[in-house]
Amino acid sequence: MRRIGWLNPNWIVVPIAIIASLLVTSALLLAFGVSPKDGFDAMLLGAFGDSTKVLSVTAFWVPLALAAAGLILTFTAGMWNIGVEGQIVVGAIAASWVALKIDAPQPLLIILELLLAMAAGALWAGIAGLLKTRGKVHEIFGGLALNNLAIILTNYLISGPWQPPEGGTFRGTEPFPAKALLPLYQDSRLSPLSVGIVLVVIVLIFIVLRGTKWGLRLKALGKNPRSAFIMGVSSEREMIVAMMICGALAGLGGSVRVLSWFDSLRQSISGGIGYLALLVVMLSATRVLLTPFIAYFFSAVLNGSITLQLRTQLHSSLGGILTGVMVLFVLLFGGVRPMKLPSQKTVEVEENE
Repeated sequence: MRRIGWLNPNWIVVPIAIIASLLVTSALLLAFGVSPKDGFDAMLLGAFGDSTKVLSVTAFWVPLALAAAGLILTFTAGMWNIGVEGQIVVGAIAASWVALKIDAPQPLLIILELLLAMAAGALWAGIAGLLKTRGKVHEIFGGLALNNLAIILTNYLISGPWQPPEGGTFRGTEPFPAKALLPLYQDSRLSPLSVGIVLVVIVLIFIVLRGTKWGLRLKALGKNPRSAFIMGVSSEREMIVAMMICGALAGLGGSVRVLSWFDSLRQSISGGIGYLALLVVMLSATRVLLTPFIAYFFSAVLNGSITLQLRTQLHSSLGGILTGVMVLFVLLFGGVRPMKLPSQKTVEVEENE
């Protein structure tokens, strides 16, 4: 797609996409007989109407930002880690196992929960990486299969071995002990510890991609796999490591989800955060420092959509339409560092190895 005139500068693409998506959403609101001003006012009120709503938006943002941060690595390496949703789920399962089965002082218990969640997410992502590099199974297909397995495992646990004393249901396990939960701010679902973890992760990934040899190898692999192979970059090793780090961060997000947003393992524990994180990274075009802000915007839109539904009787999925259209316009306009589907060159390089 040819870029002309004032559409060429990279910085202008995202604002254009935001304006275009707002216009499309406004047209939808008008089509359903709702004033766009009233609709957007309702969303703003739902996201930032009071301190409780702001804390809720931030609590939802934490696992979303963690998953998106991990996806930056796999996107940089040229891979679509669709399995991030399942990695969030298995991270939540691992943290739940510690919460239900281990009796230890609170600081040690929380550390064990977070570490085991990261290990489980890394292992789940590593399986997808091995399927791709050794079994030649595309990461999209392998990831989707592993997502379904993670969901099945969750349903089995909460209706079987981990069912509450009153009997097995799909509602969830029994509540975790208070000491197993992350310390929360006031009566909200937000853990200050989790916010600190997100900030540290963002800084570390920025440093890794900007100032380390491994980061340069990932970029080389993602931009030109054949040239990277000639330069001695091992596509198999780098892909698996990138997948496992992404999985570890997604698993960490799952543990935050189950230990702060909820207090037990429940069906659909991820809430679609993994798939939403893919949209965040596509909109940010893998720009590390931009990603947490876009993730927060997405969190605000989705949380605000609940109030939109209450005030206008429109379904809360309108928020998802807004964010989805925004990503679509970024891709159509050619975006900053536009994301590409994994090319056949990657497969050819792997076969040559």
